[in-house]
Amino acid sequence: MQAGVTVAFYGVRGSTPCSCSSHARVGGNTSCVVVTREGESPLILDVGTGLRFYGCDLAGASFDGSMLITHLHWDHIQGLPFFPPLLHPESKTRIIGPPELDQSFDEALGGILRPPYFPVTLEQLAGAVRFEDLWEASTTSDSAIITARSVPHTGRTNGYRLDWGDCSVAYIPDHQEPIDGGPIDPGVLELADGVDLLIHDAQFTPELLAKRPDWGHSTPAFAVRVAQEAGAKAVALHHHDPLHDDDTVGQMEADAARLDSSMQIFAAAEGMKISL
Repeated sequence: MQAGVTVAFYGVRGSTPCSCSSHARVGGNTSCVVVTREGESPLILDVGTGLRFYGCDLAGASFDGSMLITHLHWDHIQGLPFFPPLLHPESKTRIIGPPELDQSFDEALGGILRPPYFPVTLEQLAGAVRFEDLWEASTTSDSAIITARSVPHTGRTNGYRLDWGDCSVAYIPDHQEPIDGGPIDPGVLELADGVDLLIHDAQFTPELLAKRPDWGHSTPAFAVRVAQEAGAKAVALHHHDPLHDDDTVGQMEADAARLDSSMQIFAAAEGMKISL
């Protein structure tokens, strides 16, 4: 029997980190989810501010694994230069993401992780870093098959699916909900098809979506709809809005859970670990 997969949430907030007591239970760090399987290299989904805490958990050890970045908005990358293992000379980090229309992924990321925006470049750190463009394609890491598909958002954005044969995870943290109730993007349904766990954007209440219809996000009800149409077994509501305190997220979770009693529906929170 193959070893199980563990999904650990280190950052579940969208847009900007929130350091305040009203957000402490769910957590205020931005997107970072770490997926591990015994004997295989770790896979990090987005590198928001939660990444620093995963680095602290490694307690000075080197890192040899992959980072799958959905897009280059600040809340999905701002933890990268604060990841302690990048300073370890034996670290080997593979950074995967979508190329821009006019430049490669590493050129786009390197354009903001350099002076005067940040004091050093990634190339100046002790650990080895290797970039890889991935767009409407697949790659592998150990026994995992990594599939990237375009997701409707504001700018080029990947969603990811991780398959090990006996289990699967889909990660779609930013997804523009069709405000007219239109069809779900075929690429999104492909990523989420039959997965054991769908991690999906649930940032907006219906009222907030009406005020910000083109900001690129979803409601919990739409996240459940994606899971239902794709046949996902469980859905983690993710990318919580900075406006929403713990009680608000809890109410959104409860409302979403009432929509379908046949699947597990829960709000992702920092420190939460799911075993598949």
